[in-house]
Amino acid sequence: MTAASSGPSVSGAALADALQTAAKRCGRLSDEQVRSLRRRRRSAIAAIATAPVAIALLFVGEGSFVGKPTAAPVSTRMFATRAGERTTVTLADGSTVSLNGATRLRVIYADGQRRAELLAGQAFFDVRHDVSRPFVVRAGASETRVLGTAFDLDLTRTQVALAVYRGAVGFDPVGTPRGVVVRAGYRSAVRGGVAAAPTRFDPVLPDWRKGWIDTAGMRLDDLVEILDRQGGVRIARPAEPLASTTVFGRFRTDHPDRLLNAIGSGFGFTVIQRQGTLTLETAH
Repeated sequence: MTAASSGPSVSGAALADALQTAAKRCGRLSDEQVRSLRRRRRSAIAAIATAPVAIALLFVGEGSFVGKPTAAPVSTRMFATRAGERTTVTLADGSTVSLNGATRLRVIYADGQRRAELLAGQAFFDVRHDVSRPFVVRAGASETRVLGTAFDLDLTRTQVALAVYRGAVGFDPVGTPRGVVVRAGYRSAVRGGVAAAPTRFDPVLPDWRKGWIDTAGMRLDDLVEILDRQGGVRIARPAEPLASTTVFGRFRTDHPDRLLNAIGSGFGFTVIQRQGTLTLETAH
């Protein structure tokens, strides 16, 4: 820095002039007075010489003028839908996310990272490709890592279900390296800390965004949770052993009461509506 060196200097000539002026006004100075003037000269020179150091230390302390890198801005956004409501949002990098009903999603972009957390419900991600910034989604006890792809995550009480529509996805149970790679046209699920081996599905067939569901061995209580996102009449979670009954098939989801009655006819339960809530009851 050079700004501090522009102050006045104290030269020998200036000191001589000062001595002559003092002699004219006050008579001859004593030896002690001369030594005092010389000490003041040395102190002034030292103060000017050390000023740049003091200023530099001040700037270092403030971190304003030494090229200190500033932290990358953190962008955090929350998205939520009510039961029966669906929406599609566009993220800062151009990726899009479609949210099913009763869904909550937190998205954080910071320090070259793209992270999201599916807190509840179901979301379809269409991620813009960026090899330098993987897109990582935490959902329940699973973590999904992609560079650029399209996939669906469905978080229920008992599992996290993944279906990949484009590209490939690393799908890992949290806290263990034993995950799986799921490619387009395959799906998997994390249950009890274990990722299931990927199985095929047809990504061309309509899914929840068109009002359809492919249960593929889904537990009945998970199906009830998914149907409850449609809004309207609420559906009570069934008790065991009915809750763990597995269901196979593709169904429309726009009339949950009709669907559950159809399933009940094959599994021996009936659907009762009480005070605006559907309840599944087995015959005694």
